[in-house]
Amino acid sequence: VQLQASGGGLVQAGGFLRLSCAASKRFLRSYGMGWFRQAPGKEREFVGSINWSGESTDYADSVKGRFIISRDNAKNTVYLQMNSLKPEDTAIYYCAATLSTYPGSRGYEYDYWGQGTQVTVSS
Repeated sequence: VQLQASGGGLVQAGGFLRLSCAASKRFLRSYGMGWFRQAPGKEREFVGSINWSGESTDYADSVKGRFIISRDNAKNTVYLQMNSLKPEDTAIYYCAATLSTYPGSRGYEYDYWGQGTQVTVSS
């Protein structure tokens, strides 16, 4: 099972990007999904998560109100809509999958990880 994150790029502050995380096979509907990010010189941090059905989401305080996680199980894809981007959002963004009913904010809870996509926000 592989996860492929895409959609990163360079954007000006205040702009938006939508990241996608596609699964290699029809397994995604069974998994809760999370997004994490890691900036240079910093530890990986939780961004947000969504349960298997899409009915429950959770966000880090730093992105709450700006980022939205959604999923399309028919397409085996999870999305991270990032609005009102700030320079401090610059990082490599990773998607991850877990069998937990309600995915948490800790990396060790996740079983599969994508390769990451770079997001750079210029001031």
